This record gives sequence, C-alpha cells and structure tokens, in this order.
Amino acid sequence: MDGTGTLFAPFIEALPHGFEAVPVSYPNDRPLSYSELAEFVTAQLPLRVQFVLLAESFSTPLAVQIAADQPTGLRALILVAGFVTNPSYAWVRRVAPLITAPPGLVRFSGPVIRRFLVGPDAPDSLVDATKQAAQSADPGVLASRLKMVLGCDARSSLGRITVPILYLQATRDRIVPARCLDEILAIRPDVAVVRIDGPHLLLQREPERAAGIVTNLIKQLT
Repeated sequence: MDGTGTLFAPFIEALPHGFEAVPVSYPNDRPLSYSELAEFVTAQLPLRVQFVLLAESFSTPLAVQIAADQPTGLRALILVAGFVTNPSYAWVRRVAPLITAPPGLVRFSGPVIRRFLVGPDAPDSLVDATKQAAQSADPGVLASRLKMVLGCDARSSLGRITVPILYLQATRDRIVPARCLDEILAIRPDVAVVRIDGPHLLLQREPERAAGIVTNLIKQLT
C-alpha cells in the first residue's frame, strides 16, 4: 500500500539474469482512485514487447482491472496475497467513510509490521525498510488507499481476463484471509495456485522461492 515499489528489490534481485522487472511507483503526494491508478500504470506498460503483470496485496484489484482491458503484449497475470473484494470483515467496510487518517493498524510501528506484514522472525532490515516505505507516503494518501481496499470490487473484471492467472498465497497471511482466494476461484476456477509458507509480504520474505515460481511460469509462456 506504500506505492513506492522499493520493497520489490529482494524479489527483483532473485530473478535470473536476463529477466527484466520494472517496478511501478505510484504518486505518493495525492490520493488517486483505483481507476486513476489504472490509467497511470497502463501508460507505463511496454508497447512493443510481451510482458507479465505482477501485483501484490493493495495492487491486486488494480492489476485485475488492467488485465481485464487486455493490454497489448500481456501474457499472464500474477497475483500475490491478492483479493478482488474487501479482504477484511464486512463491518469494517461500513466504517470506511469515517477514515480520515491511518488508524493504528497502518501506522507501521515495528510490532505492527512484524505481526501483520513480515512475520515475527523477519530481519530488522526488512522491518526498517517497510517502515520507511510506509512513511514516504502522505498519511492522507494511505487513508485513501485503505478506504479503496475496503470498498473495492474487481469481480467483474476478473471474469473478463483472457490470459493465464497465477496466484501466490501466503499461508501465514494476517491481512488477506484464505476466503479471498476462494472467492477468486469461484469466479475463475482455472487460476493456478501456489501456496508458500510465509507472511503477508511474501515477495519480501520469500523472494527466491517466489522468483523461481514466476520464472517457471514465464518459461512456460515462451
């Protein structure tokens, strides 16, 4: 949800030589809706080469929306710890209009980061990097993105996607429950699922494992 793209560095470094990965950073000085972010990201997609679109957590409904528009060159969609509707409890959605600044859950203190995002055994360096990435965004932007998550609904877009979809599920995810994957599979039973033992920020905690899975998918497409 920080939108910086900096936390993808371990995953990108784990990709084999010759694999080009281009993280997209979102504007962090002003709130943008999922539709506005879709326009922003689509404008940065490659024009003359084939590519795979990968999204983690907050960005997964956005990636689903983009993939549904069938951009030229898209070969596959990868969702990591993803969802297409509110991953939290229904009652949380009802209080979304009241959110004006990030509540305690997204203030990203060390204990919160360990419990909900990276796991209790995460290295201090990852905790610090996660905190720094979160603090780089305006608090109002974080509040806006939280409300977007609580009110999102990308189910119809999911049904229109024509490329293969891979879902990486974190088995110890405290943010996105297993029912989010169940909802996706109810709409798209053809989605390939790989379960990895890890916390919510899966690409950051298990970059080598995730990179290997993504690499295998890309090789199958060529």
